Amino acid sequence: MSEVSDTGSDDPELGKFDPGLTQRLIGVLRPVLKRYFRSEVHGLESFPPGGALVVGNHSGGMLPMDVPIFTVDFYEKFGYDRPVYTLSHDILFMGVTGGLFRRLGYIRANRENAASALRSGGVVVVFPGGDYDAYRPTASENVIDFNGRKGYVRTAIEAGVPIVPAVSVGGQQTQLYLTRGTWLAERLGIKRLLRSSILPVSFGFPFGFSAVVPPNVPLPTKIVTQVLEPIDIAAQFGEDPDIDEVDEHVRSVMQEALKDLAAKRRFPILG
Repeated sequence: MSEVSDTGSDDPELGKFDPGLTQRLIGVLRPVLKRYFRSEVHGLESFPPGGALVVGNHSGGMLPMDVPIFTVDFYEKFGYDRPVYTLSHDILFMGVTGGLFRRLGYIRANRENAASALRSGGVVVVFPGGDYDAYRPTASENVIDFNGRKGYVRTAIEAGVPIVPAVSVGGQQTQLYLTRGTWLAERLGIKRLLRSSILPVSFGFPFGFSAVVPPNVPLPTKIVTQVLEPIDIAAQFGEDPDIDEVDEHVRSVMQEALKDLAAKRRFPILG
């Protein structure tokens, strides 16, 4: 199977996507996600054609389920001829598993890769808050916080694609997230080593307290994702949009949707 022809792209990052492998893995993941996390994805009926930048909140600490849960339902609806690319931290591509992640559509998080994927007609998933968001304290689980990052807006504008906000609830209950540990990371010099300004502390099963390691097993919390209406930036904000204004709008609609999802949730973990 030709990886380049599978994606229809000569880009070395995009050309590694393997729809056959992705389909087989999704087939394995689907029953796990649907039974263990009782995952649901709503709103895909309004998803736009062509390239789109999916902007989500990130949850689940070291083992976030946002992308698997979204892609299982996305591929079921749209098929594997429409690749989903996930902008990812460089650390994901280190070691023997790097090639596997590339074949599944994970690409290095930089503007060039995002632009290439979007212009090829691909769907690109980005979590502006990154690990800062994924390790937010459980007490703040229903707060949209990108830590001031707005580069995603410029990426969508330059590629001429809509932003599709997506919010998830439940992922921050896979264990009890206590603190991001920004003070600890600064004191230990973690940022220089791992490009991360946090050293989170959580409590879960089976190890109890964890500062990233040892990694606890995610609890079987119910995770629900709501895909929101696409935002046509040029139509809504003009041909010369203000980055701050667009970012504020995206975060506000996401915050409102996350608040609504949380209000429907009766019990922690159980959903």
